[in-house]
Amino acid sequence: MDKNSLTRQLNLLDATGIGVGAVVGAGIFVITGVAAAVTGPSLILALVLAAVAATCNGLSSAQLAAEMPASGGTYAYASEKLSPHAGFAAGFMFLVSKLSAGSVVALGFGNAFAAFVPGTSPFLVTSLLVLLLTVLNLFGIKKAGRINVVIVALTVTALILFSGRGLAAIDPQNFSPFFTNGVPGLLEGAALMFFAFTGYARITTLGEEVINPKKTIPQAVIITLAITSLLYLAVAIVSVGVLGSSELGLSPAPLFFAAERIGAGWLVTLLSLASLTALFGVLLSQIAGISRMTFAMAKGGDLPRIFERVRRQVPAIGVVTSGVAIWLLSLVGSIPFIAKTASFSILLYYSLANLAALRQTKTHRIVPKAVSVIGLITCLVLAASLPPDTILLGLAVLAGGFILRTAYRAFARQRAESDAGEQ
Repeated sequence: MDKNSLTRQLNLLDATGIGVGAVVGAGIFVITGVAAAVTGPSLILALVLAAVAATCNGLSSAQLAAEMPASGGTYAYASEKLSPHAGFAAGFMFLVSKLSAGSVVALGFGNAFAAFVPGTSPFLVTSLLVLLLTVLNLFGIKKAGRINVVIVALTVTALILFSGRGLAAIDPQNFSPFFTNGVPGLLEGAALMFFAFTGYARITTLGEEVINPKKTIPQAVIITLAITSLLYLAVAIVSVGVLGSSELGLSPAPLFFAAERIGAGWLVTLLSLASLTALFGVLLSQIAGISRMTFAMAKGGDLPRIFERVRRQVPAIGVVTSGVAIWLLSLVGSIPFIAKTASFSILLYYSLANLAALRQTKTHRIVPKAVSVIGLITCLVLAASLPPDTILLGLAVLAGGFILRTAYRAFARQRAESDAGEQ
């Protein structure tokens, strides 16, 4: 076996656990409030639009993964089906989005822990969390997958209890007026909620570690999206119905306040624990997915070869670099702005995934072309609905990535020519 290769050891349960664990966290406990601030009660419809977009993108990604089960997800697909430049754009925007999302999750965990245990330092908790999860990922993805299965079970149970208990406390007046910020607000809210669904991308980036990937990856993606769509919808209806979109949008911990409004003290405690375990699970998966992307991009010659090195079947340099980058990003920036930047980046990423899926031959097609067309259109529309400063920043970062890539490849080429000349 190549020492710089990964082992197929993840089954359907592991892959689904990683996917659901990556989705159910920032979206439920952080992004729901941010989206409610821009869309009002139509957050529920925004959630449906985001779920439709995520489903189309998920099916396109699963179809691509079935044909090309390699680590790197859309980076590998776009490189093969479109061009190396498109592949780099996909991989780079994935890294930007997931590093940004990781910092949001780390900050959310630190703040939630400080609220649950008064007197603790959010910064210290955030730092210790990133360190712990980096070390866990160094022990291997199989162990990370098993931890996620436990975390997902705890989180989903808590959110189901929240939704069931809160139905009786819904005030119908909180849903009127439904469109407080019109269609623009609805689309921006959908773009934010789309970001909250995208954890399933972690499944497709683990293509070289999944057992029977042509069957397992599509199944894991579909199961992940089915579970999270239903759960998100139930939680959104109860949260808006109990708290109202205005209060929901202003709250740093919307579900906790909704639970308090319901009048169930035990539910507040349960949600506190669930939020901590969910955010823990999300960041665990984020670091795994980012490190596998750096591994794939190094194999493709778009990142330094050091990221291709594997130690005990783990891309250790990628894991450590991911942890350090997330920690540094968590030191600056507001959650809403970072979340919008992450949303724009991941929407561009999936636009390229859908374009790559449209280039697949009939033999490799699992779903109709219309699915990928709908996915592409929704991605572009939602990306365009985000604030202009977010769009400009995202494009500037992408341009910077291409400049760095060009410089690195020129340096690598010059070094190779120099080495060849010495021989």
